[in-house]
Amino acid sequence: MSRLFQEVLLTVIPVLLLLCGGTLAVFRTASAAFKSMTLHFAAGVVFSVVAVELLPDMVKLHDPITIVIGFTVGIASMLLVKQYTEKLEKKAVTTQSGQSLPWAALIAIAIDLLIDGILLGIGFAAGEKEGLLLAVALALECFSLGIAVITTLRSNTNSSLVFYKVLAGLGVIFIVGAVAGLFLLHNANDKVMELILSFGSAALLYLVTEELLVEAHEEKDSPLFTALFFAGFLIFLILGIIL
Repeated sequence: MSRLFQEVLLTVIPVLLLLCGGTLAVFRTASAAFKSMTLHFAAGVVFSVVAVELLPDMVKLHDPITIVIGFTVGIASMLLVKQYTEKLEKKAVTTQSGQSLPWAALIAIAIDLLIDGILLGIGFAAGEKEGLLLAVALALECFSLGIAVITTLRSNTNSSLVFYKVLAGLGVIFIVGAVAGLFLLHNANDKVMELILSFGSAALLYLVTEELLVEAHEEKDSPLFTALFFAGFLIFLILGIIL
């Protein structure tokens, strides 16, 4: 089995957690505290992967100009995506009544998953270990996202078939993004990889600070929730060292 094929298979990990989170929400309403705990831990894991795995690879060539370009484009791209998805979410709130499904909200989630998939592809392009750790980190985010998707859909339908069709469609979008990232960056030269890693690092740091932690703090915070962020960071720091 080729390395590329193995990496494609590993992109399924976040999709499986997306389905698990959705299934949990189908049969039982997840508490806000549980979602906050999951998001805190996921934020710590993603931050650890960036700090321990991606940043050291990013600075190997010592090319500040490339790093600045990649980092700037990464942040600018995430800000534009955020602005667009926020407009879609507001549209979903104002036009929800009478719709069969909240399409605006689902499109916003799909864009988020597509970006996450591409970032996973970038992780695997950096190395097999980096990709595997990032797959686990994004899987935790996808678990929480699966819960959010079903919670959003419940206001329009109670059909389990619709729930799973939407989850499956979102899972396919994630895999498409990951596979596109894998194939486009497979065998990329060092200059391109440094640019892409700079872009990916900026995007993932944005994901931690403006997405995961912001959503995690929607629930009243506690020392336990904060500790889970550092636990996620420490666990994956140690895994990055010993693997």
